[in-house]
Amino acid sequence: MAGSLDGIRVLDLTNIYSGPIAASILGDQGADVVKVESPEGDFMRNPGWTQRNGVGAAFAMMNRNKRSVVINLREDEGKAVFMKLVETADVVMENFRPGVMERLGIDYDTLAAVNSGLVFASINGVGHTGPYVGRRVYDAIIQAISGIGSLQSDPASEKPILINSLICDKITSMTAAQAIASALVAKERTGKGQRVDISMLDSALFFLWPDNMLNYSLIGDETPHDGRRTHEFMVRQTRDGYICTMPVQAAEWAGLFRALELPNLFEDERFRTQAGLDSERFSEALNAGYAKFDTDDLAVRLEENEVPFARINPRDDVIHDPQVQAMGALLEFEHPIAGPMRQARPPGRFTETPAEIFRCSPELGEHTREVLGEAGYSADEITDLRARQIVR
Repeated sequence: MAGSLDGIRVLDLTNIYSGPIAASILGDQGADVVKVESPEGDFMRNPGWTQRNGVGAAFAMMNRNKRSVVINLREDEGKAVFMKLVETADVVMENFRPGVMERLGIDYDTLAAVNSGLVFASINGVGHTGPYVGRRVYDAIIQAISGIGSLQSDPASEKPILINSLICDKITSMTAAQAIASALVAKERTGKGQRVDISMLDSALFFLWPDNMLNYSLIGDETPHDGRRTHEFMVRQTRDGYICTMPVQAAEWAGLFRALELPNLFEDERFRTQAGLDSERFSEALNAGYAKFDTDDLAVRLEENEVPFARINPRDDVIHDPQVQAMGALLEFEHPIAGPMRQARPPGRFTETPAEIFRCSPELGEHTREVLGEAGYSADEITDLRARQIVR
């Protein structure tokens, strides 16, 4: 069965992380994603990353379900080839620094003049205006600007700590994929394309605001963070290790107290106020309860009492987690060059239009001849363009 975006043609000019992941989401959902690369190729093709037979694991994940063409956009003839592809495209995606597409002569206004139904998605660090626009921006920079770095600060030293993951890149990629799909719905209704701008900073702020930035929501009543509600307290030490619990509702807290063989601490005079609940004494009382049990025994007790909990998997154990295995959340397949490979499946599951891995990541320029042929170029014309290094 075809995916939900079957029939949608995407020209993917993006590289590194945020853009390629967004484009791969569209590819997972059935879009024909054509990765348009420079003769040098996407930086993530660098085999210095975790790789086998020259295929990087990161590149393979972010560029599955795509075809690759190489077009030299620095040459006028290369731009002409690209414009030919734009004529029948639904989406063009780019994540260059502001101004690059204009300098190349393939900015939105130019492309829209060729294809008025085009959805042009521009992904970048901080948008197109402001004092930081000229800076080079990567994930860590957005973590610093957005507040994510201070959110993770060590309470003892107050040293900011960045999340050890390219979280802003990945938040942006999911935001971009959703925004592009939304613009495609609008195009279906109106016949008109549009420009869609997605910045990493916007995406990170939207991600943080519902819980981490609430104290800045009520203008005139802003209050600084006081350290409460830290996720640090969701990790507790057992007799032989650690476990994660997150009771929220009253029934879940009651279940936790039963599991820990503690009285209902909410009925204790010391903990009747918010200040009492935020106190070291409350945390110490809980810690004493956790410390009485081995992790395995406590896991059984927490499950019996319907307390939200989980063992904390080391990354080495994630692939063996029984829930991960039962869901089939990790797909194993044979990559034609890299061999056996494991990747996370597309997270959105569709009953009628499945999102799956339809095609492994492409070699550089693997589909140039195929895609240009579909655009109307003859075999001789493609051979000539390749001989003159306009395409590859």
